[in-house]
Amino acid sequence: MKGLRVYFDLRGADPQGEDLIFYSHLAGGPYYRWRYEELHGEWRCSRMHAGDLVVTELVSAPWKEIPAGLKTTLDLHYVE
Repeated sequence: MKGLRVYFDLRGADPQGEDLIFYSHLAGGPYYRWRYEELHGEWRCSRMHAGDLVVTELVSAPWKEIPAGLKTTLDLHYVE
């Protein structure tokens, strides 16, 4: 996906690397917050309001560190 950026916020990360929250942004579009819900067994997103997100506190997530399930969900979410 051209122009897609995925981030995470290290301040809110579990020390064991679990329960990471990811954020995504496609050029010029809104930011989305992604969290894995164990109960439903899927990644769920919520659209972020500009005032609720401090972009400078996000760290770019290398594609290899993004869970496979989230990659699939992102592909479905950002259908071109």
